[in-house]
Amino acid sequence: MSNESQNEKAVKTATAPVNLDTFDWNAYENDLGVYDQPKEAITEKYDQTLSKVQVGEVVEGTVIGLNKREVVVNIGYKSEGIIPISEFRYNPELAVGEKVEVYVESAEDKKGQLLLSHKKARQLRSWDRVNEALEKDEIIKGYIKCRTKGGMIVDVFGIEAFLPGSQIDVKPIRDYDIYVDKTMEFKVVKINQEFRNVVVSHKALIEAELEQQKKEIMSKLEKGQILEGTVKNITSYGVFIDLGGVDGLIHITDLSWGRVNHPEEIVQLDQKLNVVILDFDDAKKRIALGLKQLAPHPWDALDPNLKVGDKVKGKVVVMADYGAFIEIAPGVEGLIHVSEMSWSQHLRSAQEFMKVGDEVEAVILTLDREERKMSLGIKQLTQDPWEDIDTKFAVGSKHMAKVRNFTNFGVFVEIQEGIDGLIHISDLSWTKKIKHPAEFTQIGAEIEVIVLEIDKENRRLSLGHKQIEENPWNAFEEQFAVDTVHQGTVIEMTDKGAIVSLGENIEGFAATKQLVKEDGTSIQVGETAEFKVIEFSKATKRIILSHTRLFEDAKKQEAQAEKAERKKAEDQTKDSVKKINAAVEKTTLGDISELAELKAKMESDAEAKPKKTAAKKAAKAEEEAND
Repeated sequence: MSNESQNEKAVKTATAPVNLDTFDWNAYENDLGVYDQPKEAITEKYDQTLSKVQVGEVVEGTVIGLNKREVVVNIGYKSEGIIPISEFRYNPELAVGEKVEVYVESAEDKKGQLLLSHKKARQLRSWDRVNEALEKDEIIKGYIKCRTKGGMIVDVFGIEAFLPGSQIDVKPIRDYDIYVDKTMEFKVVKINQEFRNVVVSHKALIEAELEQQKKEIMSKLEKGQILEGTVKNITSYGVFIDLGGVDGLIHITDLSWGRVNHPEEIVQLDQKLNVVILDFDDAKKRIALGLKQLAPHPWDALDPNLKVGDKVKGKVVVMADYGAFIEIAPGVEGLIHVSEMSWSQHLRSAQEFMKVGDEVEAVILTLDREERKMSLGIKQLTQDPWEDIDTKFAVGSKHMAKVRNFTNFGVFVEIQEGIDGLIHISDLSWTKKIKHPAEFTQIGAEIEVIVLEIDKENRRLSLGHKQIEENPWNAFEEQFAVDTVHQGTVIEMTDKGAIVSLGENIEGFAATKQLVKEDGTSIQVGETAEFKVIEFSKATKRIILSHTRLFEDAKKQEAQAEKAERKKAEDQTKDSVKKINAAVEKTTLGDISELAELKAKMESDAEAKPKKTAAKKAAKAEEEAND
């Protein structure tokens, strides 16, 4: 008998009417052969009506039930499979009757339950499906699982794909968390086959539609047109406005007529506002917008009676080394140059006088309404110190000053704020030879000065320091007269000689050849010796000294004395000879003989004396050499 005939017979038997009065309930309950076929045969026939399930294969099933925790799937087996609903998070629209793929993990567990997995079924076929979606440019669904650095992780066919933040929407995303646990449509835009990395995009789905919208909007744009837009993004350089599918930029300089440090001071995200089209580029799809142009220029509303010399108040909005910009009205600014902040002529930074945010009062120095420029000053609020310079700092008056700067020719000092003067290097000291002012004083030091000359027109003061005391050269003229001898110390050597200190505040100069000692050596720095003044000039304040002259002059004096003595002796001999010759004529021969002897003796003495002197000098030289 065929299986079909057996089944038909079984159906007929099952559907035939049963007489309850004659039904053998005992035989039915105890299986006493009521059925005309063996039990094993019936079981076999029942099994043949069920699908053959192989563990590890992927089959298609039908959702027959679902709740908050589970999904019941029928795959034609003797029992249904239960799958956690979390495996269907990517498809929140899952409904009864929908076909799903499942993976058979086990035909029966300990409870006789069929074990299925939708997640594993997706994973087994996911890589092929992802590649297919990329090839066909197919739109797929994915479940956003969580945030990650730079974007989101999306479950696509059981694969964790990466959704960059820039690919979520055409608008910048400020809150990524609102997308977590959402199911969205995506396009696969990139696959790395080697590392099995998948990149998806939601933005790509809407860009094509937006591109068409942009073309339509750009075709209707005109310069000067006023449109309503929404603040889409704020940067340090400007604000991006959504004009309904196309973006425009308001540069920071076009936000307000006044100074803007950051666009956030003017607008807020998602704020709706009217803007004017300043320019646009069809090719690059760039639109330049303006906000301040919708309001009149502040200079046009400036008080027409305002003029040069008037006082105004304002706030410091920008600082620079060269000055400060003061906003006296929104969009109306004036510059206070650093030179107009103080009467002082010293180069200083504007930051020393004020800072951003300070409220200041100033005087209008220049005003050009056509060029919309204004210069201001604050030093004009105080009296110019040079106005009464003749009385306050009269010629001959003494003052304390502060050293501000050096030059090779002198020292610039400040007597008071705005009053500077110059002490020429020659007016620093009566006695010291100063090569550079730094040898005499230092920057920031206090120094006493006397006013020598005033040039009010050019704002110049000639000052002196040495004039505080009397000119000591009047006394030096007598003290250091030529040929006077003084003890001095060599304090510095130069190419031409040495600077010699002769005491406090007095110096002289000795040429190199005038430093030679009697023994042939020269005096060195730090040595103290006697010096003779060989030249003194009060006019040029110069004292010329010599050490060599001391022993050279002694030798000359000694030689002169010897020469004078020889001459005297020779003169005496000549006188004696004359006397003898005169007496010869009056004397006898005997007298002549005596006189001849006397003459010979005198001549002999005269010749012996020079020899004795020469021997004496030789003995003295030998004694000095031995010492």
